[in-house]
Amino acid sequence: MIQTGEIYGKQTANKFVMYNVLKVSKQVVTLQNIDNPLSLFETTEQKLASSGYVRISQTPYIDLASTSTKRKKAAKKPTRCPLTLDFLEERADCERPAPIMPDLFNQ
Repeated sequence: MIQTGEIYGKQTANKFVMYNVLKVSKQVVTLQNIDNPLSLFETTEQKLASSGYVRISQTPYIDLASTSTKRKKAAKKPTRCPLTLDFLEERADCERPAPIMPDLFNQ
């Protein structure tokens, strides 16, 4: 089950892209690109899994360096301090999660 605040990622041809889960309803999951906060898209839980997205983190990512004021509504208010260290994931909310990369070259 997908929950708001989780981070999902997908390997593309040349980079690993990560997305925040902004909203989850009965049928639709709304994702926001971490590198481009204005990039949002909606999908279903089944399409997300079948398209190769994997859960990277259950802890939200909050970009403290973001200074854009154009779309304050797109920015989600943190539910806890961005400097809180999550010892299970070994990072603070303001630190980017490490992508989980499959070891494709040593198989």
